[in-house]
Amino acid sequence: MPLHFPRRMSPVPIEDHARDNLRFIRETMERAGSFTAVPGGGGVAIGITALGAAVIASQQPSQRAWLAAWLLEAIVAVAIGVWTMFSKGRETGVSLAAGPARRFAYSFAPPVFVAAFLTLVLFRAGIFGLLPGIWLLLYGTAVVTGGAFSIRVVRLMGLCFMVLGTVALLCPASWGNALLGIGFGGFHILFGAVIARKYGG
Repeated sequence: MPLHFPRRMSPVPIEDHARDNLRFIRETMERAGSFTAVPGGGGVAIGITALGAAVIASQQPSQRAWLAAWLLEAIVAVAIGVWTMFSKGRETGVSLAAGPARRFAYSFAPPVFVAAFLTLVLFRAGIFGLLPGIWLLLYGTAVVTGGAFSIRVVRLMGLCFMVLGTVALLCPASWGNALLGIGFGGFHILFGAVIARKYGG
């Protein structure tokens, strides 16, 4: 009767083990030192309201009314973002008053302040065509700088906003509202869904 020996498994190269271990260590350290309370679900909600704002703004009879529609959307987006961020922070035990969260806020705030200041200056000058590009570009800058203390996908989202803002500044002003919808609507929904799926809400 022939003897059957168990098939020998081919050894896994030690380099693969080392690479997997290094990847695990790097991702663990990245999460430990990162602000992970960025709300994916909140991003999706912000994107949906931004798409609605793009439709409403496109139907306004004047540039001032168009601006008012987008400023109202900004207020709604801030409220959604703050509420969902605090909710996720409470669920995950991430402090929003210290560590990575504070560094995220300090890095995120300056570009947003510049965007608000330039909005006031351009409004007083009666120049509305540059606003979509400036908003997208500086919001993207805020997300990239704040994202230095957050998960990698946040920085990628910021870069996409910056590219779209650059395009908006180079395109006809009539494209601005649609590009705002793509950015604040589409990008928030897309990246928000990724964050919710991979990073827990």
